[in-house]
Order: sequence, then structure tokens, then C-alpha cells
Amino acid sequence: MNLNSIINSVTLLFLLSFLSCNQKQNNSSKKEKTKIHYDGSWQALQKMPVPAWFDDGKIGLFIHWGPYSAIGYKKGGRGYAEHVPKQLYKNKSHYYPYMQERWGATPPEFGYKDIIPEFTAANWNPEEWASLFKEVGVTYVVFTAEHHDGFSNWDSKINPWNSVKMGPKRDLVGDLGEAVRKQGLKYAPSYHRERHTGFFAEEQYNVHSIPRADIAEEIKRVPKAATLYGPFSFSKKFTDDYVARWKEIQDKYHPDFLWIDDVPVFTRDGNNPKTGFKPEIQYFYDEVKGMITDFMNNGIDRQQAVYVNNKGANRNWPDGVGCLEKDNLKLKVVGPKWQSCTTFGTSFGYLENDKYKSVKAIITEMVEVISRNGNFLVNIGPKADGTIPQEQMKRLQEMGNWLKINGDAIYGTRYWKENHQENGHLAFTTKDKTLFAIALEKPTQPFIIEATKDWTKNNVKQIALLGSKERINWKITKEGLQITPPSNLGKTKYAWAFKIDTDFIQHKPNAIQTDADKALKGTKKVDLEGF
Repeated sequence: MNLNSIINSVTLLFLLSFLSCNQKQNNSSKKEKTKIHYDGSWQALQKMPVPAWFDDGKIGLFIHWGPYSAIGYKKGGRGYAEHVPKQLYKNKSHYYPYMQERWGATPPEFGYKDIIPEFTAANWNPEEWASLFKEVGVTYVVFTAEHHDGFSNWDSKINPWNSVKMGPKRDLVGDLGEAVRKQGLKYAPSYHRERHTGFFAEEQYNVHSIPRADIAEEIKRVPKAATLYGPFSFSKKFTDDYVARWKEIQDKYHPDFLWIDDVPVFTRDGNNPKTGFKPEIQYFYDEVKGMITDFMNNGIDRQQAVYVNNKGANRNWPDGVGCLEKDNLKLKVVGPKWQSCTTFGTSFGYLENDKYKSVKAIITEMVEVISRNGNFLVNIGPKADGTIPQEQMKRLQEMGNWLKINGDAIYGTRYWKENHQENGHLAFTTKDKTLFAIALEKPTQPFIIEATKDWTKNNVKQIALLGSKERINWKITKEGLQITPPSNLGKTKYAWAFKIDTDFIQHKPNAIQTDADKALKGTKKVDLEGF
């Protein structure tokens, strides 16, 4: 090879290398351009998709656990025990004698801050919790990172009142997140601080308030308590701190879901999303919009499918921004993607001798929620030491036993054209060409699925009862598909899922009520806080 040939060869190699690098850069630029970020507007956020893990997972577990769990008491024996910290000061005539008898002192000598050492987590094993949650069929976990009381359950550099510096002396959010993710579960530290300014204040849902007299005296005696009980007004400082605390959670634990409680001040004290907010609330509203935007964009950058909720009868955000949600919600129709945070009893936080729903009622509620395009986020309230109360454990395990048999009718399903049939007390879910008819009362007599009256015999391939090996007799009548339940209903208790394989897709997307106001119409507001 002569010198010219060598030069030509080297030149060719250089050109090929240059073109290759340039092509890689172009491909990289194209990939970057395909990352579509949210622009900070509600209109953009309204287009957020429902992640497959959420739409398919169906079953979540909520956990209310904090210093309030050390109280475990509420006047009347029912209602939201996690709200008792404010009731201690609000209803002095009842709670001060109770505190005197139990702790030998009352505010301002002894207050909520002094109960924190009793929140120990002494018997808590996050791996055991996570294993239990997986075993009972949970697919995601929502854990209170901070409730309205101002105590943070994570290793916070912002809030000195946190679970690492006092109480359990552990990073509860971090330890639980690591354990549940090892089980393949999604994780969402929940954030409830939006109501903190009024929690220990004279006025609960006002823009500006003042501390209750004994709270003010506690702070005077122990100045550091100001950062637990206060502040007592919405301000730029409060909002910036609010966003910073969530950002700390986001950066440390990479949540799969941004769960925020409802924000009553959006519709109280002269504020209204339609007519306008006071300046302090407008700033809060705008900054939280930015917080949600940052969370969603962070998910895109991390290639993590994330989602948010939109809580309250008066929703926090414009409809379409996250899933519709309310405490113990049960729509009567198929609604836009929604979630019911549901209690086993009357309280979310631990309440000794709470009044619990029957297992049958819980299974029925779960099936009806899911049949109407909802997710079932069922709550437990552990004791201060990390023990799950026996009555709650029993219901978790019974729910898990049912799901082990009937999970095919729940996970990965979608709604049908009908969600309920009174005759036979039936609920319905679908999966591709399969229709599940779930009898919520023990099926002892033949029943007809009325919405199948246009079916022919050829439409039905086979029918089975989940949890049973018995042959299912069926026939097509002029009224619809008639199913005769077997005398032996198999292993299932509380609800019986008949799996009907057909020759056409069963999901009916247009069966949904897309208007959230209309979907919520007729549902009861379940709020036991005042009891």
C-alpha cells in the first residue's frame, strides 16, 4: 500500500467515525425531544395519563401512623382518632380530665408535644409489614409522611420534629419504602400539611388565625414547640416551607404517587376557585401547581410512571388532574378514574375498641368500588409500638384470602356497560373477552344477567366459578344469559365470581360518566371527624 492509499484510508475512517458520532448525537437529540414535559399549566396536567400500575393494581393500603397513635382514644369511641391532638385543646371540658387521669397533667404543663415519646415503634418490623402487605394482595402502599399535626415521619433536615430525632428514632418513611419496594410494591408517602395552620389554632380553615391559649402558653414555656404547633397562618413562608418539605420527600424517596389531603381553605374564608383567592391562598395554589408539575416532570426524567390524587367533594385541582378521591367514597356510577380511601372501622388512626365493618361489608365495598372504575385504598391504623390491631389484621387477612381465589376478577380488570344488577345483587368487571359477574349475596338460585339479552349461545365459550371445580350449567334465554350456581360454591366466602369467557371484547369505554360533579351526585359525605 503506497502513501496516498494510506492517507485515503485514514481520511475515510475519520469521515466514517465523524458521521457515526454525529448520527449518535442526532439520535440522542431526538430522544431528548421526545421527552415531553408538563409546562406548569393545569391544562397540561389535566392530560396526565393513569399509570398502568395504578389502573391494574386496584388494591392499595393506607397507613395512618404517628404520635397520635399513642393516644388511641376519642370521645364517643368512634371517628377520626388522628384528629384528637387538636381536640385535646378544642374540647377542654372532656379531654383535660381525661389527660389528667391518664398522664397526671394537662396543657400547658403537658401537651401533645409531650406525648411524642410514647410513639416508639418498638415492635415494628418494616420487612414483616411489607411481606404481609404483599401476601394479602396489596399492590401499592400510601404511608403518612406528615399528618396535620406537624410531625414528620422521615429524616427531615427542615423539620426538627421528626421520627429520627425523637419518638421512634428511625426514618419510618425510608425504612418502609425500602421494604415494600423489595416486595415489588409501589410506594407513596402521603402529605397532609395543607391543614396544619388551623390544626392547633382558634379558627381551623381561615387564612389567618391565632394559636389556642394553652398552645400559646406551651410555646412561651418551650419556644421550640412553635415549629411543631405553628405557624397559624398561610403566608409565603408557610407555602415555601410546605413545598420544600414535599421536595425533600420527593428527592429522598422517589414516590410513585403524590397523595395530598383535601384543602378546605380553597373554598372557605372568602376563597373560591371560580371567583378568586385571597393573595396568600393564590400563592399557595400556584406554588402547589408548580410542585405537582415538578413531581410529574421528575417522573418523566426518572422514567417512572407517577400519579397524583384530587381529593375532596370540592376537588383541590381542576378535574382531570389525578384521580378523584374522597374518604369512604363509593360512587353509584362508573366514574372518571377514582379512589376510595376506606376505613375498616370509623377511624384512620389507631382507636382502641373501634367499631369495625364486617368482612362481608368490606369485600362488598371493594368489589363495588372496583366495578365502577375505582381503586380500593383500605386503611390500617397501627398502635404506637407498630403492632397492627387484631381486628384490622383479621380483615386484612380475610381480604387477602378472598383475593387469592378471586384476584382474576379484580386485578387488571375494567368496567362493563353495567356496574350493578339489583336482581341477584351482581357487580361486573371485564378483562378482554371475559366478563366477571360477581354475586355479592350467596347465589343459591339461577340468575339471569339482564344486560346480555342480545347475546346468542355462540357468544359464550365457557363459564366457571372462581374457587370451584364444579361444572356450571347455563343457557341463553330471551331475557339473557342464565347461570345456575352449583350446590357446592367452592372455597369462596362473601362474594362469588363467575368467569364468563366470550367471543368479543367486554369492556365498554363509553359507559363512563366523565363529569365528576355528576359522578359524585348522590354519594354521601362520610366524615366522622366530628364524632
